[in-house]
Amino acid sequence: MLKKFIPLLSFTFFTLALWQCQSNNIYKQGELLYVNKCANCHMDDGTGLKGLIPPLAKADYFRDNPAMLACIIRKGLEGSVVVNGKTYNQKMAAIPELSEFEIANIINYINHSWENNLGYTKMRTIEAALKKCPLD
Repeated sequence: MLKKFIPLLSFTFFTLALWQCQSNNIYKQGELLYVNKCANCHMDDGTGLKGLIPPLAKADYFRDNPAMLACIIRKGLEGSVVVNGKTYNQKMAAIPELSEFEIANIINYINHSWENNLGYTKMRTIEAALKKCPLD
């Protein structure tokens, strides 16, 4: 009798798993990368560390400099940056181990988080931006 239910259970499990995948955040990998690589400084909610680390949530710098973002993630950032009218001078560490795909996922997660509505950044845009990064 149990053998009759195995196909039904398998189908039910598969259907639930498929539904779960479709209903999840489509930027899940970007979110996981952000949490593991960026949230220590920029906080889980993208608000930054008041006075030291700039916000990414509703940040004019992030919105106005999309071509710079991949380079900043890969190479880091030194010197001052003005975000939402406030100057920040804290050095941002480079994350050179991230692939172009992972950088794209982080950027697209940020683009669609915390009331940011900045659209989708394509892989070819990331690739082109990284080719233009200054040499070390």
